[in-house]
Amino acid sequence: MSTGPSRPARPYRRPRKDPVRLLAFHALRAVDERDAYANLVLPPMLREARQKGMDDRDAALATELVYGTLRRQGTYDAILAECVDRPLREVDPPVLDVLSLGAHQLLSTRIPSHASVSATVELARATVGDGRAKFVNAVLRRLTAHDLETWLDRVAPSYEEDAEEHLAVRHAHPRWVVSAMWDALGGGRAGMEALLEADNERPAVTLVARPGRSEVAELLAAGAEPGLHSPYAARLTQGGEPAAVPAVAEGRAGVQDEGSQLVALALAAAPLDGPDRRWLDG
Repeated sequence: MSTGPSRPARPYRRPRKDPVRLLAFHALRAVDERDAYANLVLPPMLREARQKGMDDRDAALATELVYGTLRRQGTYDAILAECVDRPLREVDPPVLDVLSLGAHQLLSTRIPSHASVSATVELARATVGDGRAKFVNAVLRRLTAHDLETWLDRVAPSYEEDAEEHLAVRHAHPRWVVSAMWDALGGGRAGMEALLEADNERPAVTLVARPGRSEVAELLAAGAEPGLHSPYAARLTQGGEPAAVPAVAEGRAGVQDEGSQLVALALAAAPLDGPDRRWLDG
């Protein structure tokens, strides 16, 4: 019995390898597998990527994907748990990292939804295989049903029902951290929410122009913004790799918070009692 001509199989297409998202994925895996600190893992990865041609815009996106995903991991886990048909602990960690990267792009960036889903599915194909990429695609499609605020209304308990868990889910802090902050600082709901929101703000990287070796103007010309308090400070507010600033790469400037800079200035200006022969640097 003839069934007629069969349709030719569609040729296999290799996944598109996006260097920005691949870098972000490998940084998350290092944090998960080696219990590494993202601020120590990411800079050398960015440095190597720059040597291979990654530009400032892509480096800034990779930085946002890594730090943004980690910053709101607790919230994304709560939302993803509503989109997955099994407990999250049963999802392979590499797949969960891909899903978290997708969740961050969909819920907390201005990347269009279709582009976020497509890029994340391609990342899944390149890192965890075509079969699990289909699972990633299905979960992300469910995720696109609501924006972040609507998801939070669905997954976080009400404040009246469980105040600590409400704040923990909405502001992506472990419950024990919320509890410890509340015990230490006290205050009402508005104060705690303001504190947790501030703690989630992306921090700027503060550079110091080492006196006699570089000038703040040189750091500003490299893309930094003026510091807030120290006359030697400049701030990288858009992420990126400090070593990409020539003065930092050459050791004429460095990374140092403004508080430390002000302490050094105060000590340098302090009157001396006795000869200036010995200094203790703690």
